[in-house]
Amino acid sequence: MRRTVTISLVLAVLASASLCGAGVGTKQENLKNCLDGFGCNKSLLTPTQAGQLADVQRDENVWGCVSGYEDCNHALLTPAEATEVTVAAQRQNLLACETTLETCDKTMLTPSEAEEVGRIERDQNLVNCETGSGTCDRSLLTPPQATEVSQLQHQQNLLSCETGQVLCDSSQLTPSEASAVASTKSQRNLLACEAGDDFCDRSLLSATDAKEVAEADHERQALACEADDPSCNQPAPDPGHAQHNKSKPSL
Repeated sequence: MRRTVTISLVLAVLASASLCGAGVGTKQENLKNCLDGFGCNKSLLTPTQAGQLADVQRDENVWGCVSGYEDCNHALLTPAEATEVTVAAQRQNLLACETTLETCDKTMLTPSEAEEVGRIERDQNLVNCETGSGTCDRSLLTPPQATEVSQLQHQQNLLSCETGQVLCDSSQLTPSEASAVASTKSQRNLLACEAGDDFCDRSLLSATDAKEVAEADHERQALACEADDPSCNQPAPDPGHAQHNKSKPSL
């Protein structure tokens, strides 16, 4: 409120000064420079303007110290303001530590705050270990947590292998899991081949699977040719289909 009143008074002085004669423009520019923080000649200010300007600058300095976003001159703070700034800095640091920001300064924490921050860090580390995101420090885990994390990581690796992800580490699979993954991979490859997908690896097909894929290829090509689709490669006619055509009477 004080700052608002001060600025209003200064603006009123400026408006009043605009009605005066020669030299007023220079004083107005000087006052504006003082308000904007540029170099100014304070001897050109009236006592009222000088007092108002001091109030404005003191408020701006306190705000800069409290917020940490602007320049702060601690030497200009009163004891009460200095205490306010210190409390604000401690709160900002505590927030940085609790949200695991790099600006955290643990030396500024009280014992109880340090204990709480340590708990938060351990919880965050547990989440990182469980999800595989961020940095996982196993030394911070309790024995039950370490067991749980190992089980979760094993399960995540199994799912990666079952879904064909590059993160799959087959060396971590048990014999039964490896067999199940191989079966899933074979079935997924068969589906890709039957669908004509680029992920198909025909070298992995069994004789039975290769026959199914060949039939699927033939059906897909027949439809493409009937539809005059560019994908039609005009394959050699199926013997059964050709024999059937020969039985038809010519028109």
